[in-house]
Amino acid sequence: MPPTLILIRHAQAQHNVSRDFSIPDPDLTEEGHKQCEDLRKSLIENPLAQQAELIIVSPLRRVVQTALSSVDWLIEKGVEIEADAGWQDFSKVDPVFPDKTSPVASHYHFTKTAILARAQASMKKLYERSEKVIIVVSHSAFLRLAVSGYWYFNADYRIFDFVSIKEPGDSYQLLQHESTRENGGGLGRSWVDPIVLGSELPEEDPDAEGNGNGRGY
Repeated sequence: MPPTLILIRHAQAQHNVSRDFSIPDPDLTEEGHKQCEDLRKSLIENPLAQQAELIIVSPLRRVVQTALSSVDWLIEKGVEIEADAGWQDFSKVDPVFPDKTSPVASHYHFTKTAILARAQASMKKLYERSEKVIIVVSHSAFLRLAVSGYWYFNADYRIFDFVSIKEPGDSYQLLQHESTRENGGGLGRSWVDPIVLGSELPEEDPDAEGNGNGRGY
């Protein structure tokens, strides 16, 4: 049986306040660290989070900082934490840093096709895992536009089960638990209305001739 997923957006980072999206790998703000305290308390009180057997994080600094401040209690119990670039946002970060536009970096192109394909590949890897509950700490735009179709406030989270795959080639889809769907996230801070996966994503990479810095994600 595929695992239950707890999808978390990183806490507030410097670029969320300054709106300067050219910062290559911003740290959390003081408010972001406070948000992690609320997130940590909520997860400790959540029975499913207590059962988590794996933590997946985007390799970006704000995500790693969020994880270390909110699920440290799981790490201390021996739960493995694993960085996976598949869950990074749309910025220019490893594993082919800073290249996201050449053929070798096609998996990370800023196009609707590439982003949705990356989300499907990332979900496929989790679908095939043996753990019963997996926590993923990632980014708002990727979680919203490519993975789940729901909004995430900084340091908020949502809980999903996989829809069963019936035929080879079926896409990987998630069904949200009523508790986080109706409340607007585990902390109740996120917008309730769903959006269409892939909406707002470009058909062609607007940064194909540049370095991509300045994207608002």
